[in-house]
Amino acid sequence: MTESTPKTLWQADSTHPDLAEALREGLREVVDPELGLNIIELGLIREATVEDDSLKINMILTTPFCPYGPALLDMTRKRAAEATGKEISIELGMEMWDPSMMEDGVGAEWGLF
Repeated sequence: MTESTPKTLWQADSTHPDLAEALREGLREVVDPELGLNIIELGLIREATVEDDSLKINMILTTPFCPYGPALLDMTRKRAAEATGKEISIELGMEMWDPSMMEDGVGAEWGLF
């Protein structure tokens, strides 16, 4: 995997690559306040699908009862809309987060990899 290749590829990467890149850059501004890393670095956005004039995002949280979950979802929706100009819907996935989902190199700062 190269530096320019995202660890998690979304459906939007193949159907709307420019939009997917804008989405990633916009969502890098959404930072988990407890961890100090953005949701892209953490790998919390599991899927992004373009549907007509809207964008559907599947997102997970680092813990099931994350106290910042509602705020992260709200910030994600706002930043995604600003970055893409589309109506955003977010589905909260049930997949358990794991540090291996983090972008390459980010876990090294924590001594994980």
